Amino acid sequence: MKIKKVVVIGSGTMGSGIAAHLCNANIPVTLLDLKTEISEQARDKIYKSKPPLLLDKSKINNIKVGNIVDNFKEVSEADWVVEAVVERIDIKHNIYEKIFKERKKGAIVSSNTSSIPIKVLSQNLSEQEKKDFCITHFFNPVRYMGLLEIVKNENNDIEKINSLKNFCEVELGKGAIVCNDTPGFLGNRIGVYAMQVAMTEAFKMKLSVEEADAIFGRPMGIPKTGIFGLYDLIGIDLMADVLKSFIKELPETDKFHEVAKEISLVKKLIETGYTGRKGKGGFYRVNKTDGKKIMETLNLESGEYFPSKKINVNSEKVNLKALINRDDKYGQYAWSVISKIIKYASSLVPNITKEFNDIDEAMRLGFNWNKGPFEMLEEIGVKNFFDKVDEYKGNDFLNNLAKTKNEKFYGERQKYTEIETLGKVKKKAKSIDGNNSAQIYRFKDYNIVEFTTKANALDYDSMDALKKATDKPLIIINESMQFSAGVNLSYTMEFADKNDFKSIEKFIKYFQETCKHLKYSRHPVISAPSGLTLGGGFEVMVQSNFVASHTNIVVGLVETIVGLIPAGGGCKEMLARWLDTEEAKKDPHYASLKVFDIIGYGKTATSPVEAEPMKYLKAEDKKIMNRNSLLEVSKKILLDNKNFKAPDELKFNLPGKVVQTEMNKIIEKLYNDRVILDHGVEVAKELAYVLSGGDTTIDKTLSEDYLFKLELEAFMKLIETKKTQERIKHTLATGKPLIN
Repeated sequence: MKIKKVVVIGSGTMGSGIAAHLCNANIPVTLLDLKTEISEQARDKIYKSKPPLLLDKSKINNIKVGNIVDNFKEVSEADWVVEAVVERIDIKHNIYEKIFKERKKGAIVSSNTSSIPIKVLSQNLSEQEKKDFCITHFFNPVRYMGLLEIVKNENNDIEKINSLKNFCEVELGKGAIVCNDTPGFLGNRIGVYAMQVAMTEAFKMKLSVEEADAIFGRPMGIPKTGIFGLYDLIGIDLMADVLKSFIKELPETDKFHEVAKEISLVKKLIETGYTGRKGKGGFYRVNKTDGKKIMETLNLESGEYFPSKKINVNSEKVNLKALINRDDKYGQYAWSVISKIIKYASSLVPNITKEFNDIDEAMRLGFNWNKGPFEMLEEIGVKNFFDKVDEYKGNDFLNNLAKTKNEKFYGERQKYTEIETLGKVKKKAKSIDGNNSAQIYRFKDYNIVEFTTKANALDYDSMDALKKATDKPLIIINESMQFSAGVNLSYTMEFADKNDFKSIEKFIKYFQETCKHLKYSRHPVISAPSGLTLGGGFEVMVQSNFVASHTNIVVGLVETIVGLIPAGGGCKEMLARWLDTEEAKKDPHYASLKVFDIIGYGKTATSPVEAEPMKYLKAEDKKIMNRNSLLEVSKKILLDNKNFKAPDELKFNLPGKVVQTEMNKIIEKLYNDRVILDHGVEVAKELAYVLSGGDTTIDKTLSEDYLFKLELEAFMKLIETKKTQERIKHTLATGKPLIN
């Protein structure tokens, strides 16, 4: 059956998130709760949410609100009813009784529960009703987290489950994985176990909070929050409740019980109100000393707080083999945690799912891991793993693998979807090329470049890979969370600290040259961005010939925040786009002033809908809900452009000093209003000079190379100033801007 209308019952965080995402997909939705005021408040929260739950605020009009007394008739028109009320079984049973009396024949009914089994939820339903009932476990925030677990049991109509899966994949853009009705389903069962292992091993090995977080983070391909930081983020008290639920549901023989035992220090934190970020603090807290805010960390042995220390484990890139073989406490900790996660995950196959790589995808999509447990095993190597591992009694998966010693056990990736994803296609490459910053996958008819640095920051090697890959049509696409957060500022500052500004200039010139090469290559270049596409990342995207953008994109030119201006063609390309408007044809100052406003404030867009009015994206750029589809769409663009011809080079007519005068008045007002300080004035003046065309007049025609030259000169002037260097160092250290 087709899903044309949805009712969501329960307007809390999850219910509101689900309703908002249905709005994003242009699916009419009604949000019901106890009282209309509650639903109205939820509607208002959705509208104002940060990060935004809506791709475009106007989509809020797709939501109707009501209450479960006066408006329950809405259920009779719905093709899918989602229950997202409080996790109390009596309340849920009461709601289901009403839903199944009111629903139209064949409509799907699902619960968004994260912990209650179907057999408990559906115990009062008839056999026919059970066929149409399942669990749809969305992850929070719904718009941004890719995973949706559809939980079934033996009572379900499998055709209906597959129909729902297809809808959620195609229309909602979710990685919809069907799994069995077991405690914690896929993601939480492994994810919570992994968290508990990481915590208990840190206590056992007497690591500090900072040391454990430094390892159970980027070096393992896990978000930088770390284990203790993640506990604080989720809520230490909430995690205690989650553990109680698992202990209750899982048999005593399950290894989960070994890592879920109550820790006295954790109990004390909860009792004293130290429940994490929402409380007085947790494993970390912010304390004021002499009027200054100081980040402090809990000592796991004494229970006292001390100023936090930054731990450098010298492991920027994910290299699990090197990490577990380190001859120090960090290597021992990494191996202990990783080996236990692999043993536990593999012991659950085929009970929770017959496809072991569904577990990997659940960890990728639901927990933002780079690799799931079985991919970790694949990277470590089967022989290496069994050479190091201790007993794995009763684990059929590992027993069979130990016998076969099959290093290629993994097979196909992402079996949960029929979409031709990047993850699947990479394994079919004719050859793999690249360097420390990017991989090139070579196929018969095209190439793929995937960036591999932290946040996919760009450097010389990134540019080398892009240039090298233009011998065929090229798709620039990444599996990691970000497309590119921009040029590697740490790399740039290494030169600045040595007063080696010639090396910085050389790099920026090479960056410009590479972007121009992409734009005018004889083969088409496609960028397929998702996540952060900022600064230099935007400049690579904007100088590609075609763009296929995921809807969850954060795009913009943010260089002024760190005291710089875009110098890889960002100013040039934004000017070109705004010059190509009707307003600019009537007013020669219009484009320069518009771009000055956008770049000067470092404005970003959080969706393609927001990006288009700023000209960060064009109307013809493809916008895709399902991130998995980016490669398929990009390949179709290549297929549709077999007779591709590179565009003509741009020419510019800019007003020069006359528009600079207008910009200087704006700068002066911002300074007088204390919006910007002394260095902000200097940055703004350099930007104004570039965007006005420098020493020119409207009758002179300027080339792209001339604009590149202006960008480079302004960038170099600013990078050589101490105040820009202070801004960059402050942002690198704190993640926050410095206004100076």
